[in-house]
Amino acid sequence: MNISLSITKNIHDWLFSIMPESVASIVEMVLIGLLYLVIFAILGLFLVLLERRIAAWFQLRIGPNRVGFQGLLQTMADALKLLSKELTGTTKADKFLYNLAPYFVIVSSLMALAVIPFTKEFHAFDINIGIFFLIAISSIGVIGILLGGWASNNKFALIGAMRSGVQTISYELSVALSLLTMIIITGSLQLSEIIEIQKNGWLIVQGHIPAIIAFMIFMISGTAESNRAPFDMVEAESELGAGFHTEYSGMKFAYFFLAEFINMFIIAAIAATVFFGGWLSPFGITESIPWLGVFWFLGKTFVLVFLMMWFRWTFPRLRVDQLLTLEWKYLLPINLVNIVIMALIVWLNLTIQF
Repeated sequence: MNISLSITKNIHDWLFSIMPESVASIVEMVLIGLLYLVIFAILGLFLVLLERRIAAWFQLRIGPNRVGFQGLLQTMADALKLLSKELTGTTKADKFLYNLAPYFVIVSSLMALAVIPFTKEFHAFDINIGIFFLIAISSIGVIGILLGGWASNNKFALIGAMRSGVQTISYELSVALSLLTMIIITGSLQLSEIIEIQKNGWLIVQGHIPAIIAFMIFMISGTAESNRAPFDMVEAESELGAGFHTEYSGMKFAYFFLAEFINMFIIAAIAATVFFGGWLSPFGITESIPWLGVFWFLGKTFVLVFLMMWFRWTFPRLRVDQLLTLEWKYLLPINLVNIVIMALIVWLNLTIQF
């Protein structure tokens, strides 16, 4: 038995020995929830620091270098600043919806994170409709953005929220269809099963050129769905100030800000899981040493995170019409043709096996 299973089994047995079964089950769920909240916070702080360092590298600047060793505590200082800031708002805002909106965004990101398999054992919510669940949950976040923009009673926030609705609904199609292309190979929506199938080779290799096309479309659409540059028309500082969160401050603003970075990690994690074998090592090491899987998973994920950051600091922002033209005139038709080609490859049994 490996270390992680041994630890979780010991905690499980201890809880059930000192309290009733129903109470112990609730306590276990609370502990798992707290663990994921800690992961959520640490990931958010690290990704903000990583973004600032990569931006500085691309722009030949130094980046954060004052707070802590080599600026490692800069994002923690920023978080403390946001925690201590006054929560401002407008008198004409719809108070209930205005305060509710940030929680839609942050909760949807946290729920999506729970389905991601970090290793074979470190997987909080392994359900047989994992991909479908992720697509459904990702659709909830845009409700928070729409509520925030509308409830702020600010025209710039409302324009940003309306753009977000159009953009997210449009690019969700390409995200879903690119994942559907890979589901044709696996025949399963369960993420753990999708990883098991890749013991014979990553799906991006097994699926020939259609798998590579699906990966490229997924990364472009995922970047757009998370409202990151060059698809950040939702915030567009030069036009809308800060877009849908113009009227937010303090921790409410931090929720929106943090959710964007966590959504970027989730997009990269899904791509690493579906296309690149998740926690599996290409050398079979994770079979003999399971805990190494988390390093392989995070390594693949952060390579893709770097790719998304590369997008941001390389390409200029698109106009709204260009944004929608890219999806409806190019990505969607390519996706539909790609699905048909992948179905033919599977039907003719031409997938590559190792």
